[in-house]
Amino acid sequence: MVGGGGMSWASGAVLWKLRVPRVMTALLAGGALALSGAQMQAVFRNPLADPHIMGVSGGAGLGAAIATMALGVSSSYFTGFTVALAAFLGAFVAAALVVAVSTRFRSTTTLLVFGVMLGFIFSALSSVLQYTAGEESLKLFYSWMAGSFSGSRYMEVILMAGALALGLVLSIVNGKGLDLILFGEEYATLSGASTRRILILSMLSACLMTGTVTAFCGPLGFVGIVAPHIARRITGSSAHQQVLPWSLATGATLALAADILANLWPIPLPVGSTLALIGIPLVLILLLRNQSSNAKY
Repeated sequence: MVGGGGMSWASGAVLWKLRVPRVMTALLAGGALALSGAQMQAVFRNPLADPHIMGVSGGAGLGAAIATMALGVSSSYFTGFTVALAAFLGAFVAAALVVAVSTRFRSTTTLLVFGVMLGFIFSALSSVLQYTAGEESLKLFYSWMAGSFSGSRYMEVILMAGALALGLVLSIVNGKGLDLILFGEEYATLSGASTRRILILSMLSACLMTGTVTAFCGPLGFVGIVAPHIARRITGSSAHQQVLPWSLATGATLALAADILANLWPIPLPVGSTLALIGIPLVLILLLRNQSSNAKY
């Protein structure tokens, strides 16, 4: 009886200390990245825009890497908050650069290429930091770069939930503006909307959510691209009153599915790689369908 009770207690401890935070982390991270992608696709009017492609995740990653290397390996709440703040600042810098370029170049292709190049620059700078890192910090850094929903405690879950809640509120407040800007900046301006306000609110929301998620889960791609497109197909609408909540739900589902799939193997796969394996075929299907649609006209 004692042994059985001990096993039951141990199972409960594993469930509440490891399994539940991991599931909550996957749901929150996927939802946050999907919301960020939906807003960026509207603002830049580009179906491939998302925090990862546009370099925002790379900026957040660089900020988190700098904080991790500076603070070393620590499990304190102060460290978690500091890394999240550094990631947000990195994401904000990347977003500010993208916005600055967007005011000068209107071409979505130019912005997309700039975002990709910006991401490569931030990735290269992060790699340079590896040569100055100690063994323990380097091990943590490599693990973080691979992407993972494990290792999160309830403090990290609370921080991500807070970032998601605030980002969601900003996106909902900005929802009508996002609908208007889909038709172009001139149309939005003639409708009485402030395109600058729309841009600032959407990028602030995306940076807050992306920075926090990247700090604790690593740089995760493709959720922000795929989830909004699935949401639009489910709703049959581009109105953000419907697209935003469905993007959140779809992104959360994709992230959780990727985490489950990653752990089906004898040696668990990095969740970042699993998301790529799921996301890349979906993005290719999206591109081919868009190309086929364009060819008909």
